[in-house]
Order: sequence, then C-alpha cells, then structure tokens
Amino acid sequence: MLVVASLLGALPGGVLHAADEPSTILRIGVSVGLTGEYQDIGRLQQRAYLLWQKNVNERGGILGRRVQVLIRDDRSDPETAKKIYETFINDDRLDFVFGPYSSANTAAIAPVVDKHGYPTLAAGATADALWRRGYQNLLGVYAPASRYAMGFLVLLAEAGIQRIAIVTATDGFSVEASNGMRSWAPQYALQVSSFAPVSKDKGDMLQAASAAQRSGAQVLLVAGHFNEAVEMRKVLKDIGWSPRAYYATVGPAVDRYAQLLGVDAEATFSTSTWEPREDLNFPLSPQFLRQFVATYAETPSYHAATAYAAGQILEQAIVKAGSFDRAKVRQALYLVDAESIIGRYAVDRTGMQIKRFPMIVQWQGKQREIVWPPKLRTAAPVFVH
Repeated sequence: MLVVASLLGALPGGVLHAADEPSTILRIGVSVGLTGEYQDIGRLQQRAYLLWQKNVNERGGILGRRVQVLIRDDRSDPETAKKIYETFINDDRLDFVFGPYSSANTAAIAPVVDKHGYPTLAAGATADALWRRGYQNLLGVYAPASRYAMGFLVLLAEAGIQRIAIVTATDGFSVEASNGMRSWAPQYALQVSSFAPVSKDKGDMLQAASAAQRSGAQVLLVAGHFNEAVEMRKVLKDIGWSPRAYYATVGPAVDRYAQLLGVDAEATFSTSTWEPREDLNFPLSPQFLRQFVATYAETPSYHAATAYAAGQILEQAIVKAGSFDRAKVRQALYLVDAESIIGRYAVDRTGMQIKRFPMIVQWQGKQREIVWPPKLRTAAPVFVH
C-alpha cells in the first residue's frame, strides 16, 4: 500500500495541495517494513520521514520545491524492496530515493539505484560488504557493522575482562558485525573462547549459549537483530547462566526489548546511533525528540532518528549542489561534511560512513543509559559480579 504524507492528518504542515504543479514537487521514495520482521522499526521510520517532510515544507521546501515522501511497505523482504525501487525509478520516475531498512534489503536495491544513477543514503544498512562492491550511488549514514561493538570492547578491556563468546546470525549485517568483534578483540587483549553461527531456532541458540558457557567466557556478545537479542536473553535465563555482561547489536536499543523482557532486560548492553534524551548534544536533537513525541505520542528510536537525519543530509547536499541534478547531488554527498540530529556525516570514496562511531547503551533501572563514549556518558557501565 502506498502511504503518502498528504493523507496523514497527523502532519497538516506536510499536506500537498492539488494546485501544486508536478514540477514544484520534489518526490522522494523509500520502502520500509510496515509488515514482517522489521515492522516496529519500519513504523517509526515512516513517521520520521513524514515529520521531516512536514518541517521542510513549512520552511518553504528545498530550493523552492515542496517535498513529497512516498512510502511503500516492502514487507521486510529483499525481493519486494527491489521491485518497489524498480517501480520508483522506471514507472514513478521519482526525483530521489532513500534506502530501505536492513543490510539485506539495501543489498537488493543497491544494483538498481546504481544502474540508474540515483544517489541513495543507506538509512538502514551497515554491512561493510555494501561498500566493497564498487557502487557509486550508495552512501552510508550508519557506522559500518564491523565497528558496531568497538565501544563495548573498550569497556570490557577497561573492566579487566579477558574472555568473550560470540554468537551470530547468518545475515549480512550480523556476519560483518561478528567478524568485526572477532578481529578487533585481540587489540583489546580479549580472547574469543567461543564463536558460533546460529539460525533463528531456539534449539540452535541454546546449544550456542551452552557452548559459550562451557568455554569459560565471561561475556556473551550476540550479532543479530531484535528477535535474536530477545531469544538469547531468554535462553540465558533457561540455562541459568549470568555472564558478567550480555551484549546484543540491535534489539536492546529499542523500548520494546524491555517491554517484552521486564526485569530480565536489566544490565543488557547494545549499540545505538542516537538516544531519545533531552541532554544529547547533537544539533536539533532535543527539538526532534519533543516534536516526535508531541506528534505521535510515542518515543522515537535511533532508527527513526536516522531516517530523519537522512532527510537532513539529502537537503544539505541538494543545497550544496544548488541543483536537483542527481549527478551533482551525488557529488555533493561525497564532499559534504554535514551535521544532523545523529551527529556528523561524511563518507570516504567508497561511500562508507567515516565520521561517526555509535554509542554503547545499557539498560539500568528501567531505562537506557549511554555508557560510551565518555563525552556522551550518562552513567557508568555496570558489570555482573
């Protein structure tokens, strides 16, 4: 189903009027998982894109053109996402597109946007492999997956921890993230005592967790998505193992993690690109948080903030280019050093993000605290003794 901002009463400032000529409208397409595995993330992204549209249009648009974000449900499926972007480009002839959520979905659409010369901000993908394939039109917003857990490894070294176990799902993002954990560990005097790829099957996770415990690991790291983070936390409780720390790449950075697990979420570590805190010192971040809550009566996740940031970055690139010509905007996206609600944006010649390192957060007392880096820290990390 096509979701167009002009149909949403929650965003009156983003309404496009019938009198608007097509040439005065800047049409931007994006697919999100409104159904399927990523539906909770997709719904928040959808709302963030529409909020950005509203704010841009209230300022008069971009270079005089009002913005219309067209959002389609990719059902959290790569093949569906690919077909949507082919339609965006070949049939709808949109001006620009944003990338979908997940590295798998982004990998599916990358050849399409690259072939047709559509510069695309990957607002939901981190797998390093995406920037090793020679694409000229895919530009990262997140830090690459291989560096996702670096801040956590720093904390482990500072705590004197020596042995870690890694469990990983087998999708592109998870493999890149887990390989990064394993390759960076020795630099922080950490020994990987167990490394296990797993499916989403609970029995697989039970076996991997038991092997990690037998290996003498003090800490368990899980590379995966929301479901893996939740299921592994349940498995740890089932086998009665309380490692000194439990870390998962994605799931614990959203509120639903604690809503599902209750007290069992306590002390879980994760990686976050942005946190819904008034004291987070990124440009316009507090304003975005307040407006999102006021508009939707819901707290945004970092996925929502990153979607909004993608809009901010694209706007700055178009202004820098002084044009809507896609080749000129692509060049601007490679050259611009932009600021957004999630911090700085700048990419290398491959399109990989190089100016941002993600934060490490931990559930403490029913809320997430930022425990790394020190300059953003809101609480000290807590390890189980």
